[in-house]
Amino acid sequence: MQVKIYGEKSHLTRHRAAISDAIHRANQDIMGLPDDKRFHRLIGLEPEDFIHPADRGDAYTIIEILMFEGRSRSTCRRLLERLMSDVAAAIGCDVEAVEVTLIETPRANWGIRGKVADQLTLNYDVET
Repeated sequence: MQVKIYGEKSHLTRHRAAISDAIHRANQDIMGLPDDKRFHRLIGLEPEDFIHPADRGDAYTIIEILMFEGRSRSTCRRLLERLMSDVAAAIGCDVEAVEVTLIETPRANWGIRGKVADQLTLNYDVET
C-alpha cells in the first residue's frame, strides 16, 4: 500500500504523527498490514493551493490509498469507515473533514522490490 495524505501545510505539520499513526493502525487492524509496512507521504499545500468548499474547514484532509486489488467490498467499507472516524478523532475535527479514496490496481501493474508484484510472496493477505 502507498498512502498519500493531502491537506493544508500547517495542519499536516501539526498532526503528522497522529494522522500517520491512525492510518497505519487501521491498515493493520482491517487489512492485516505488518507493523513495518508504513509507506505514507504527507503533501502539505499552501491554503491558496488547496481549494475546497468552506464547510470542510482548515482540517480538511484527503487520503488516497493505492493498493493491490483483491479485497472484498466489506473489507474496503470497513477500512473507509475506520479511516474517516479514526483520523477525525486523532486530529480533533468533524468526520466530514476527512475524505478517503481507495485505488485498487492489479498486482501485475506494480513494480516493487525489483520485481513485478504478481511475482512476489507477501507476508500478508491481499484477498480478504
